[in-house]
Amino acid sequence: MRIGWIVPTWALLLTIPSVLSAQPSPPFVTVGLPGKPFGVVVSQDQQWVFVSFASKRPGQTQGIAVLRAQEGQFKIQRVVAMSRQPAGIVLTHDGKLLIAAAKDYVVFFDTHRLITGESAPAFQWISDGAKASSVDVNVTADDKTLFVSDEFARAITVIDLDIVRAQGYDSAENLQRLNIQGGGSAAVVGRIPVGISPVAMTFSPDQHWLYTTSEVAAPSWRWPKVFTEENSDTSQESQKVPEGAVIVVDVAKARVNARKSVIARIPAGGSPVRLALSPDGGRLFVSARNSNAVLVFDTTKFFTDPLHAKLATIPVGKSPVPIVLVDDGKIAIIGNSNRYGVNANVSSTLSVLDTTKIGTALNPIIGSIPAGAYPRNFCLSPDGQTLFLVNFISGSLQIMEVSSLPHP
Repeated sequence: MRIGWIVPTWALLLTIPSVLSAQPSPPFVTVGLPGKPFGVVVSQDQQWVFVSFASKRPGQTQGIAVLRAQEGQFKIQRVVAMSRQPAGIVLTHDGKLLIAAAKDYVVFFDTHRLITGESAPAFQWISDGAKASSVDVNVTADDKTLFVSDEFARAITVIDLDIVRAQGYDSAENLQRLNIQGGGSAAVVGRIPVGISPVAMTFSPDQHWLYTTSEVAAPSWRWPKVFTEENSDTSQESQKVPEGAVIVVDVAKARVNARKSVIARIPAGGSPVRLALSPDGGRLFVSARNSNAVLVFDTTKFFTDPLHAKLATIPVGKSPVPIVLVDDGKIAIIGNSNRYGVNANVSSTLSVLDTTKIGTALNPIIGSIPAGAYPRNFCLSPDGQTLFLVNFISGSLQIMEVSSLPHP
């Protein structure tokens, strides 16, 4: 089997000129990207930003854009091309590895090589199985276990990172091992069965629980069909589907017996896709794309009273996707993607919520921020002062100072 992950010469890394343009109130800058971005992560020293992006047209470059902070601006230093389209990305907490979900594979990059431009930054590939459609990744705080959401496989793959590291950082050797194994890997320790189209994953503050979303309940759960399927053909009879779910996974169990690690399933509206957890872990915010709303849950009820764990349903814009908490959880920012709207290619908005008003008679929505077309993922800087947003259809990275956002 031939895996064409790396373009023939890694030395031919592209340097794409970026254009930063100031925007009116609230102030932010945008950086043009060479494709359609999906994921964004920031290094602990806040000097480097990594963005995964798809090609704008067939045959064009796709991969990882590496940006550096220089004189108050972020500029693209290089682009590392990939032959398979990357989606979600994550940095290990020690900053040494960048890990990308990429169709049926998970790709491991040496962060030092990405930053310096050295050859062969991608050194390891793990197959999630044919047509797995790996879409997102997250890693435990001890950097020992990686979780990968596989949309088409309806599973979360669990990977032992100690085994990945033990196999070494030689790209050619690891690629040869992959070819011989036909895509298998000893690092895969199990798969967690979830619902249809799992996406987001986040850990509780104590790392005991993994919360993940599935856009639609699995047929075996026998949940009632209450939502019209997204993007369904209006000329045909509407296709009804069940609501989606937040699924709670016991992290310790997942490391030894993934199939038996699901602890709870909580109904979570139409197509729940992204998650944000309050700093104390008590509230979970969920963007429900097919509900055009943000759902807020009391996590303490996930085990004792899951059907009554939902605290609030807050209507926002069309097809909300990315969600992030800032200012110690006092503010929630939600990106209204308008993914299936007739004007999906035009600029959209971000809704701003005062989380202290949730559960009161007051409207928690306190403002709106302009965004590009199809805002897809947020990343908050380690110091909590800068917010990064990738706009998929606009092909841009939007950078905002948290202090400039609407506040109560």
